[in-house]
Amino acid sequence: MEAERKYSYYPGCSLMVTNRSYDISTRNVAAVLGIEMAEIEDWNCCGATAYYPVREKRSYVLSARNLSIAERNSTDLITVCSGCYAVLKKTDKYLSEDEELREEIRAALREGGMDYEGKVKVRHFLEVLTKDLGEEAVRRHVVNSLDGMKVAPYYGCLFGRPFGGRDEFEFPEAMDDLIRWLGGEPAPFPLKSKCCGGMLMTTQPDMALNMTGKILRNAKSCGAVCIATCCPLCQINLEGYQGKVSKRMGSDCSIPVVYFTQLMGYAFGLDAEQLALKDCLTDVDSVFAQRGSKR
Repeated sequence: MEAERKYSYYPGCSLMVTNRSYDISTRNVAAVLGIEMAEIEDWNCCGATAYYPVREKRSYVLSARNLSIAERNSTDLITVCSGCYAVLKKTDKYLSEDEELREEIRAALREGGMDYEGKVKVRHFLEVLTKDLGEEAVRRHVVNSLDGMKVAPYYGCLFGRPFGGRDEFEFPEAMDDLIRWLGGEPAPFPLKSKCCGGMLMTTQPDMALNMTGKILRNAKSCGAVCIATCCPLCQINLEGYQGKVSKRMGSDCSIPVVYFTQLMGYAFGLDAEQLALKDCLTDVDSVFAQRGSKR
């Protein structure tokens, strides 16, 4: 048994309900790899990206409260939601650079018996896998190779963006590397970091359907058998609207969409329940059934 690596874990709101499969598969993959992720106690919504234009300072307090709780553990803070990752990282950076803002937010925290000294490093789980563990640690757990499966790695617009992230913004490579380590082939996917439309799907649906449609169509044209994502909002847009997108684009845009952690879990020999495949909205059976992980 390898020595455990210890981190704090912030799941975020969406992973508790609509994207529970991401949380379940993440925890099970971490267990295989010997990664100990202690969920921070009494965490709250990070404020999400939509809250910043409405109540910016209040959103900093929401995020800083989570950072304060994580700081007690003296470990890096992991999240798998790219939105939470961006918001938490942004808050930490702004507080470190703006003394007036930092003291104002800390004063608000103290009213609740808390404080934040800026000692937390916010990490995306994908970064931890590729930077902290690396190729050898991942490959040694592969029992079901992807056998050259061509996968379109979709990062979305947030993963490479937030303030000094450890991957290239326009053409990130972390998930590409991971797919290779699992025995698969990352598809040449030019739109891997383009925005899917995000919350525009609820406010400007025609625009968002076009944005999502271009991504789905590009993935199919690259010969991918599925798309792997690392963002729960991207996942919802890519897998939940394929019918409407196909109608809007005038072509079949259907393609299986999975979380990268589900792909890893299959390669590690985890079963359908451990990967929460029943929660998938697209035909993931076409990807996993013949490989023994049918829903």
